[in-house]
Amino acid sequence: MTTRHHDHGQSSADRRTQKSAIMEARSRMRMNEQWDTQMEALGAFIRRQRKLANLSLRQLAERTRLSNPYLSQIERGLHQPSMRVIKLISEALNVSAETLLTHAGLLRHDDDEAVLSPADIADVEQAIKADPRLSDQQKSALISVYQSMLHTD
Repeated sequence: MTTRHHDHGQSSADRRTQKSAIMEARSRMRMNEQWDTQMEALGAFIRRQRKLANLSLRQLAERTRLSNPYLSQIERGLHQPSMRVIKLISEALNVSAETLLTHAGLLRHDDDEAVLSPADIADVEQAIKADPRLSDQQKSALISVYQSMLHTD
């Protein structure tokens, strides 16, 4: 009597194809997780900027002509905004679209040293001025130190 090994009809080529499909699916899952993380980072940054500007979600919706629920989904990282929408939000928040994309990890500068535009510098100073935890004297000192560090070579 000869004993046969049953492989349930799968050839080695079928097993390789199946293994390849599993690896591809895992790779897609990692990419989706990374994308979700970036959308959450973008949404969180938009929410922080909106609050720094003392705007309600409704006010931001009026400024951008986008719906309240849609903006809420973006802020929660549940929706992927188009470049047109990012531009509308950036203009309404007085922040560059580049800054929004950079904070989401969707845009990187070529060189290691970050290049800040005058608008980005103004954003930092605006954030310092808007922080209710700091006294006027602390705000002034912090802005002075920040500006002095930008002007060093």
